[in-house]
Amino acid sequence: MDYEAVIGLEVHVHLKTKTKAFCACSTEFGQEPNSQACPVCLGFPGSLPVLNKVALDYAIKVALALNCKVQEYTKFDRKNYFYPDLPKNYQISQYDLPLSKDGFLDIDTDDKTKHIRIRRVHLEEDAGKLIHQQEISLVDFNRTGIPLLEIVSEPDMNYPQEAYEYLTTLKSIIGYLDVSDCDMEKGSLRCDANISIRKTGSLELGIKTELKNMNSFKAVKDGLGFEISRQIELLSKGKSIIQDTRLWDAKSAKTFSMRTKEEAQDYRYFPDPDLPPFLISHKKIEEIKESIPELPQSKKIRFMKEYGLSEYDSKILVASKKDADYAEECFKDYPDENKKPVANWLIGPLASIANANNKTISEVEIPGGIQEFIKLIKLEQSGNISNLVAKSVFSESITNLVLSSEIIKNKNLFQISDSKNLDNLVDEVIKENIKSVDDYKNGKGNALMFLVGQVMRKSKGVANPKVVQEILRRRLSDG
Repeated sequence: MDYEAVIGLEVHVHLKTKTKAFCACSTEFGQEPNSQACPVCLGFPGSLPVLNKVALDYAIKVALALNCKVQEYTKFDRKNYFYPDLPKNYQISQYDLPLSKDGFLDIDTDDKTKHIRIRRVHLEEDAGKLIHQQEISLVDFNRTGIPLLEIVSEPDMNYPQEAYEYLTTLKSIIGYLDVSDCDMEKGSLRCDANISIRKTGSLELGIKTELKNMNSFKAVKDGLGFEISRQIELLSKGKSIIQDTRLWDAKSAKTFSMRTKEEAQDYRYFPDPDLPPFLISHKKIEEIKESIPELPQSKKIRFMKEYGLSEYDSKILVASKKDADYAEECFKDYPDENKKPVANWLIGPLASIANANNKTISEVEIPGGIQEFIKLIKLEQSGNISNLVAKSVFSESITNLVLSSEIIKNKNLFQISDSKNLDNLVDEVIKENIKSVDDYKNGKGNALMFLVGQVMRKSKGVANPKVVQEILRRRLSDG
């Protein structure tokens, strides 16, 4: 029997405000445990919360970017549950009147664009953090009360890769809006996944499980993959799925049951009596909408039209706003209408160096800046230096913080294209590689490229490979 997975994601994003959602405590990361807590975020009797205006504006901005309808009337509720990292025994959240609802996010799949509906985007406060040691557990309340945006998708995804694309697209949009650093290592972006299995073609949803403890997008994809296999195996054996919350363990690459899944009624939601309902004016919504920058999807389409890039290249370059802005500066400094060579260098050699140093392409320090970078690409494209030399010089330039043009000049790396200067090297290679010469004459085309490679080696990479190939063809065809 064929089954299909049904996946919905709940993403929690820390908004990068200077103070917490309902008090004046700092949100700075990495401070001494429990040094950023006050009577309000700890829930002391008599303390009263006050909503952070910037957090509300950021939340509205994200909601609008995700095509949601922002509600002009919204309120906060108390979500009641007991856990050691929740000092008030309730979390200020939103239930029946969330900030926004009915949005969508389009993602790129292998052969099409898929429309993922977003059920709601609402504002709440975060809980604290438990630190488990060998014999004890400690609690740090610094994170308690940090403004948290919950983004809930509809169960419109069917494959782990779709969940991965959804998360990367969502993170990119939030990065463009500059409302969160989305750093999963710091806990400022977290994702829970709801997943169920049903017969292919059926509209009825199966019993779902919730996956937690996934600290990277790859972990989300891997955890979903395991859980799909686990549930299909249970159903194939005639067993039932238990609705529970499960933890993903990356070391064993398995999920484990943590507790049975709670329902909304278990939390006993009721309106927070300390916070009045909020009215968000149409004027306010329009003002925030005007502040939204060009988003990744629009920028990708513009890069394709304006710079003639492929969809693949454009998608890579616009994933980060800083990288997209950097790429655009490079395109504008490159004189030719065809910007493909620049894109190749950005997502090739520069991205390789950036990844090796755990940086983005816009963070790599290139001696001489963009102008020197473009000068190197122009030298390579004009044939004055070979591609191999250009890449080697580029790497050396960044490592030693020396201008690439100085390296080329000092080492005399300009490409030799004059056939007279290459004749002697070609003669030497032909004499030293009789077998490859015979192989080429007997119809083995790859032998020619071997001979070209030998000439390049003798010239220390500065011979023009196209000219070398032409000389070799002529010499070998002459007998």
